[in-house]
Parts: sequence; structure tokens; C-alpha cells
Amino acid sequence: MTGRDNELWQQSWRDRNTAFHQKTVNPHLVRFWSSLGLQASDRVFVPLCGKSLDLLWLAGQGHSVIGVELSPLAVRAFFRENRLQASRRQVGKLTLWENGRIGILCGDFFQLTAADLGDIAAVFDRASLTALPDDIRAAYLAHLVSIVPAACKVLLLTTEEPEDWETAGQPFAVADEIAGLYAANFDIQLSHVESVFEADPDPAIAESVRVEQKVYLLTPKSQA
Repeated sequence: MTGRDNELWQQSWRDRNTAFHQKTVNPHLVRFWSSLGLQASDRVFVPLCGKSLDLLWLAGQGHSVIGVELSPLAVRAFFRENRLQASRRQVGKLTLWENGRIGILCGDFFQLTAADLGDIAAVFDRASLTALPDDIRAAYLAHLVSIVPAACKVLLLTTEEPEDWETAGQPFAVADEIAGLYAANFDIQLSHVESVFEADPDPAIAESVRVEQKVYLLTPKSQA
């Protein structure tokens, strides 16, 4: 991300402005994870993971889990709040915090390399894409594709504007954008759509807005 975006994210953790953090495991992860057809021994990457409890759930399925998170406050909070003692060491340009099957690389996503991640079988992206500014999303995906194996599957959860809305704006993605970003590398299967009311992303607006939570299964296209 840009330096300005990085600083805004860091500041949100310093200010404890973390309403985006889910206090339970994401139910769509629990329901749809098996659709990827993974083995328990497969390694999973969770980009922009914050202090998500989803990391614990994935590790509980037997997976080795590696996340990446910019804010050291978020990383420290994950291990402290879950009563896990973490070791720390330098990995490339990032710091790896690790306990058992769970590791979080603390630093800039765009400084990650394939060697830092290891052999990844799947990516779990819970609204990381939709949390990014519009002009960063293509770069995010390009870098993601460059650091995971070509056969890597993706479970992508998004928060999108309902199709009957005429307005458009950050941080909601639209279906056409998903297709435009991913179709070159993945076959896209929309597995689930759920209409819900959420707090407006602008903290100055107290009203809830209707959004659609969508679950996409992304399967790599044949490289032949």
C-alpha cells in the first residue's frame, strides 16, 4: 500500500479504532472452507489478517497457517488475547511471530516473497481486497499471484453493494471488478450471497446500510 494508507492503518490500531475486527470465527469460512478440497496438512495464507480468530479455526483443522499483518499492535494482540506465547525472528524484510501451527509475518504485504511464505495450498481472503483502496486492488492481486504457487486456490469473502444500488464507493467491491481482477488467472464460482445490514464504513454516518456478503471460490486456470 502507499505510505499514507499504511499510516492510516497503523493509526487505526493505535487509536483502537478496530470495529472491523470480528469477535467470532467467520461463519462463511466454517461453512465453505471444505469446498476447497484441501488436506489437513496443507499450508494456508491469510493476507491482512489483523488479529482474526479465523487463524485459530484454520489451525484447528490441522493446517499450518501463515498470516501477514502490518501493525505490530494487532499481531501482539492476537497472541496475547489468545494466551499464546510467540517466538519472534526475522524472515526477509518482515518479523515472524510464531506459535505452533500459527505464524504471522509482521510488515508490509508488498514486501513479502514466495520464499517468506513457503508452499501455500490455499488463500483465505476475508474482505482484504474490499478493505483496500480502489487503486491498490490490482497491485494487491498481482503481488498475491506472484508469491503463491500457480495451483493455489482462494476462498474470497467480499462485502459488496447490492446490485440495485446506483451509487458506488469505497470500500465496497462490485461483481464486475471481481471478474476483471481475477478472471485472467482463476475460474470464479460465486458460492453464496447474503444480504445484511452493516454499519456504514464512514464513522460519521450512524445509519446502517444494506450490503451483500459474497463467497467466491477461485480455482486456478490450467497453465497448459
